[in-house]
Amino acid sequence: MSLLETQNVVRTYGKGTTKFDALRGVSLAIDKGESVAIIGKSGSGKSTLMHIMALLDQPTSGSILLDNQPTNKIKGRALNKLRNQTFGFVFQQFFLNAQDTVLENVMLPLKIAGVTGKRRKELALAAIRAVDLESKAQNKASNLSGGQKQRVCIARALVNEPQIIFADEPTGNLDSTTGEMVENILFKLHREKGITLIIVTHDPDLAQKCQRQIQIKDGLVVEGGE
Repeated sequence: MSLLETQNVVRTYGKGTTKFDALRGVSLAIDKGESVAIIGKSGSGKSTLMHIMALLDQPTSGSILLDNQPTNKIKGRALNKLRNQTFGFVFQQFFLNAQDTVLENVMLPLKIAGVTGKRRKELALAAIRAVDLESKAQNKASNLSGGQKQRVCIARALVNEPQIIFADEPTGNLDSTTGEMVENILFKLHREKGITLIIVTHDPDLAQKCQRQIQIKDGLVVEGGE
């Protein structure tokens, strides 16, 4: 059964002579518990598609369905709450608060969700343990290596027990050994917790580790959409 579905999604930027169609009618379905790679060259539309699927951007036309429910009417605070509860995000740029500790960074989504006190700390520490960084919990993010920062990002993505983790070039800033370690953590979470994993990547080796590859070219799905 589809957990996330796009129906004829179009995303256009600009008008007139500057008009650019980033997505030109993308329809695809992703099942609960699936691991999927979205692949394509720079400018193919894959990051635009991820942002729309993650409800970070709205399509110019078309629909996004989450659990068979249309999302286009959800706005403002309700949309923020839905994103926070349903999705975790791992980006190539780490987006950590450099002067905060690992624990504080991982607790942030829980703070936004209204989880308080002892429970917030317990959940954050469990997520930090899941990425094997317990010894660094009180370290400032600025004092971590690139691989450790990406593991903190995974812990932060995991802390709200999301249904879906979106990972946008999650190993793009890492050397191959560290990148492989990060990949292993993501796929372990996918296997053990049944999290749906959607990875946007240029890396064919990483894409091959996913159960399905969806190829985007010039704003269209050319392979693997169904």
